[in-house]
Amino acid sequence: MCLERWVTIAVLTYNRREQVLRTLAVLSTVAGDRSIVVVDNGSRDGTPAAIAKAFPSIRLISLRRNIGAAARNAAVAQITTPYVAFCDDDTQWEPWALEQAVQILEAAPQVAVLSARVVVGTEGRLDPTCVDMENSPLPREGLPGPQLLGFMAGACVMRVQAFNEAGGYWAPFFIGGEEELMALDLVQKGWCIVYAQQVVSRHFPSSLRDSGLRKRLLARNAIWVAWMRRPWARAWRETALQLRKAHRQRDFWPVALHAMAGLPRALANRKLISQRVETMRMQLDSHRPPP
Repeated sequence: MCLERWVTIAVLTYNRREQVLRTLAVLSTVAGDRSIVVVDNGSRDGTPAAIAKAFPSIRLISLRRNIGAAARNAAVAQITTPYVAFCDDDTQWEPWALEQAVQILEAAPQVAVLSARVVVGTEGRLDPTCVDMENSPLPREGLPGPQLLGFMAGACVMRVQAFNEAGGYWAPFFIGGEEELMALDLVQKGWCIVYAQQVVSRHFPSSLRDSGLRKRLLARNAIWVAWMRRPWARAWRETALQLRKAHRQRDFWPVALHAMAGLPRALANRKLISQRVETMRMQLDSHRPPP
């Protein structure tokens, strides 16, 4: 299979020069430099120059500032293949993964997204999120894997058509659970999301991350998504759940204040999901561990 015709790898990076260079060295053997687009999110450590020198054939988009997950929108705008394989600067597609993904998507035109099986480090430990995906309570409905209402943004293969129909990533989220809104909107439009265990991504977690900030953004974004798409009662319930969790983590006020500050913008984009999709969401909520 000529991967260059079918799929483009989109890599998002920010201030991780050495790690992204190692990642690109692997990805270039998987798909070839001309099948890779890198979006640098305004790095200040010389990442763009280093990429341009080491991989002159890779398409490089250098943004002036860090816009988080919305930088993926810039990558997709440059893609002409029917599929895009997203990864971050600390994730790498296994050599056979993208061929598997293309075969699955070609055989299942109703599927918009394949969320990959993510293994961690050289030891190949399964990411716990994948266990939850494998055990999804949603009906299989003849799909090529467990049906989902979410996916891992940095380890998925997606139809470019579906990405564009969903409007890409909503910029105010910045990062942290940014895929939840897109997932709801894709399923609302009739697309399906599937966990594909045969499509494998390997994650080498970077030490250059602010886990505290990410937890706060995850909570804030979950609140915004609830008010943007779910019935009022469910939105209140999700808000209370996230604030209780933030209180236990001693992050109540940062989460509450940031959520409130962005709530008018979220409500301006409110489009209630159908009862069908809300029922799916409730099924998943019932399997979520208590906060």
